[in-house]
Amino acid sequence: MSARCRVEPASDRGSAPVFRIALACVAAIVVSACSLAPPYERPSTPAPPSFRESPSAEATWFPAAPAEALDRGAWWQLFDDPTLSSLVAQVQVSNQNVAAAAAAYAQAQATVHEARATLFPTLNLAASATRNGGGRVAARPNSYAVDLQAAWEPDLWGRLRLGVTSAEASAGASAADLAAATLSQQAALATNYFALREADNEIALLTAAVEAYSRSYRITLNQYDAGIVARTDVLQAQTQLDTTEANRVAMIGTRAKLDHAIALLLGKAPAEFSLPAGTWQQTVPAIPLVVPTELLQRRPDIAAAERLVAAANAQIGIQRAAYFPSFGLSASAGQASTLFATLFAASDNVWSLGLSVAQTIFDAGATAAKVEAAEAARDQAIASYRQTVLAAFQVVEDQLSTLHALAEEEGARRAASEAADRTEQLTMNQYLQGQIPYTTVVTAQVTALSARQALSQLVASRQAAAIALIQALGGGWQSPEPSRAAAFTQHRQAASIAR
Repeated sequence: MSARCRVEPASDRGSAPVFRIALACVAAIVVSACSLAPPYERPSTPAPPSFRESPSAEATWFPAAPAEALDRGAWWQLFDDPTLSSLVAQVQVSNQNVAAAAAAYAQAQATVHEARATLFPTLNLAASATRNGGGRVAARPNSYAVDLQAAWEPDLWGRLRLGVTSAEASAGASAADLAAATLSQQAALATNYFALREADNEIALLTAAVEAYSRSYRITLNQYDAGIVARTDVLQAQTQLDTTEANRVAMIGTRAKLDHAIALLLGKAPAEFSLPAGTWQQTVPAIPLVVPTELLQRRPDIAAAERLVAAANAQIGIQRAAYFPSFGLSASAGQASTLFATLFAASDNVWSLGLSVAQTIFDAGATAAKVEAAEAARDQAIASYRQTVLAAFQVVEDQLSTLHALAEEEGARRAASEAADRTEQLTMNQYLQGQIPYTTVVTAQVTALSARQALSQLVASRQAAAIALIQALGGGWQSPEPSRAAAFTQHRQAASIAR
């Protein structure tokens, strides 16, 4: 059902009362505007007072540390590696996954601006000129017109403002997604970087082992030529040498793949990037913990999930607004004439003012179904939010447990490696004195090399677990203010232009 009133022309003296009535209608609509969305509250979630796997006061594997690095967001500085810091700084500018997330955030911001524009009237300017011809020109005179038209939909039930609220919440989720993507790519780069440095260390261990096994092979070969040892000793020494060399080549291949992965994270083709071998900073930093309730503000994925709940809640009000009538106001003012010379004469002035009302009286339950769907979507968003929170608690507990286990394991691995090194040296001396067979030397050398490699891998695992814990704690991310988020987008755009 719809109703519309229209008043014209300007010479109609009865138009003034109608105009005042229209203004009164507008004022009443504006004053009575309301919101049909349910009052929004952040969904409740489990919030234990502390993490179960958090270290006790007596624990030595996880010493206390200041939180400044995490609060600033530059969490990678905890590892005290200048090369890593320089690489991570490039992720925010060059990584294409981060660029895609930044573009999605810019799109969300544009959607907010579009939603806000619906709160204001629209203006259109139209002009026309028609020249007529034919057998009887006088019967069909030329016509000229200039018309300014305005239209506005008063937000009586708050539907448009709820659209803005929903768009703003979605933009907040997009900003959090951008932070999560940035943190994820930074963590991936740091993990691959330390894996590459561990590969460098293993290559060095295997290279040193190849040199040592080459000397053992020459000694065994000389002893065989002198008739002191059997041919089997020479073959064992050669087998051990060739196997270790093959392992070294395989590790070089592994390092190359890690180098390629880092190039991709920096937004470069592998041919455009190469990270030379360098010093491995085997620092495993202490990471300041937060209480579980603070985790809800520190993790961007949790913030994104909560913003999606707010957006879904606003959609309920938008759908409920369909139960009520919609109003529209229109106005136009212009000039119309059959002669261009007199187009702007006062006598050719025309104007109109209209008010329209529309109400759906039967839709077979479609509106109710849309409201139910919006409520179900809100409930789904709430469940996803709570699941995100629970998963975050689990990841933090897992990484704390992993760090605890690895820290205790390192002491045993280091002691085992030192004992294996001494055993290797002693067995070699005993073999040269003819006290033991060469098989004993081979066993000791293999054990020693394996222990050194296991220790190297364990240190890298501890660093990877520390990075994973930082990521689980949300890094140094905090919900950004709009100005900070806009500055971040401008920074990325400037960097893109510079490239």
